[in-house]
Formats: sequence, C-alpha cells, structure tokens
Amino acid sequence: QVQLVESGGGLVQAGGSLRLSCAASGRTFSRYAMGWFRQAPGKEREFVTGISASGGGTAYADSVQGRFTISRDNGKNTVNLQMNSLKPEDTGIYYCAQFLNPWVDRLRVGSWGQGTQVTVSS
Repeated sequence: QVQLVESGGGLVQAGGSLRLSCAASGRTFSRYAMGWFRQAPGKEREFVTGISASGGGTAYADSVQGRFTISRDNGKNTVNLQMNSLKPEDTGIYYCAQFLNPWVDRLRVGSWGQGTQVTVSS
C-alpha cells in the first residue's frame, strides 16, 4: 500500500500562486499515473489534473487548463502541482492520488493522500 503525503497548501490572494507537493512511499511510484483532486465545501470531490507514469502525458480539468501545471520526479517519488492565477473558486481541500494504471483514469484511484487546504481570498 502506498502512502501519499501532501504539503504546500495555504492562504493566498486571488491572482497569486501556490505549489503543492506530494511525497509517495511504498509500491513502485514510477509504475503508476498520479493526479490531484479537490473538494470544495458542500461539493463532491472533483478531478483537477493527472500525469502518466512516465510523465509524458497529462490531463487537466477545463477549469484549471492554462493555470495549473502538474509534474513528477520519479527519482524522488514526488508529484507537484504548480497553481498560478488562483481564483476564489479554486478553494478547497486538494488530494494527491495514485491511479491503478500507468495512464490517467480518473475513475480508478488506488490510493489517496490526507489532503491539504488551499484557500484563495478575493
């Protein structure tokens, strides 16, 4: 079972930037796609972005396309999320996720992190 630990959340003003990181331990990190989901108060958890096992393929929700960038370092077992031009509607708990396949399949998540809070003030 993989363990995922997020860091980097916090409070930022609209238009600002934050960088989230997720450190993974356990089964072989480089074999599986990774991603980020978020959950706003009173809403369901939603897919934000994902990256394939090799790092060669990425996917983004329409709401973050062009503002967020996902990356991974298979040598360090980490996945990062650079968030720019943040909006109040980006507020929520951000969860790191490991998918069950080498490709991004948002319906097949094998492991979740505990989440990190991101708050964007207007």
